[in-house]
Amino acid sequence: MSPNSALKIFLLVILMLFVIPAYCQNQFERAIKMKMDSLTNEPEKFVKEELLPNDAMQNLMTPSGWGGYGSYIFGGIGGVYPAVYTKRPDMIGSVGFCVGNSIKFVNVAMGLNVTKLSSLSDLSANFTISRKIFNASSISAGALQVFAPGQVSDAPAPTFFFAFSHSVQGIRSKTPGSSRLTYTIGIGNGRFLLKSPYDVLNGRGKYGTAVFGALSFELIRRVNLTAEWTGMNLGGSLGIRPFKSSALSFGVGVSDLTRFSSDKPSMMFSMGYPLSLNRRINKL
Repeated sequence: MSPNSALKIFLLVILMLFVIPAYCQNQFERAIKMKMDSLTNEPEKFVKEELLPNDAMQNLMTPSGWGGYGSYIFGGIGGVYPAVYTKRPDMIGSVGFCVGNSIKFVNVAMGLNVTKLSSLSDLSANFTISRKIFNASSISAGALQVFAPGQVSDAPAPTFFFAFSHSVQGIRSKTPGSSRLTYTIGIGNGRFLLKSPYDVLNGRGKYGTAVFGALSFELIRRVNLTAEWTGMNLGGSLGIRPFKSSALSFGVGVSDLTRFSSDKPSMMFSMGYPLSLNRRINKL
């Protein structure tokens, strides 16, 4: 069996075992662990409660400054319909893992993208490092779709980014210990800066803003409404975690709402379920 065949079989098994999203882990579990660390390290009377992001998806189209916490296997399936300048759907899958404590040091996440799911081909990689900084804030830096095959990929050059996220204090979520309002602002090249050749041909210009951002507000418990600027266009989405006892999460939205890029709005979706290695090991 060739190495390429073995890799394709491994990816297929992972995708079958885990119904997986484009986001790395359950934020609620991370928030609880953060608070437990703070209570352990400081006298209780001096601890001020810190409201962290709630447990539903808050970024569908842009990176978040909030990274992982602990050791997780993760992955994702996402898609868009119709893809820009076509009438066809487009999908992408990913698998990967994260490890590290983003409070005490950093968390590192690495993933493998599969752009052509039918043939398990057109592979590329993502790398993200995240660190919680001052009160209710976190930063991340990373690279998206590196090592993509230039002759077939829609992203022949990698994208590098930096993001800052903050959960607003004083606006309590219905999830204990969480904030109802969060925002992200970031900057990057590649997909955040360079428009497609089709945009150039259709008079949309060559460059986006390089700056991206998101504002997320909890409508009801485990449902967030998010507005995002991708560096290229405006989008809106819902992040949904339907079951209290499960980390399964969904995101659905509409991208390209202005004429700054693309030829029409497109529907987007993501679904996922992270798997905690720490929890599995503790059960052994």
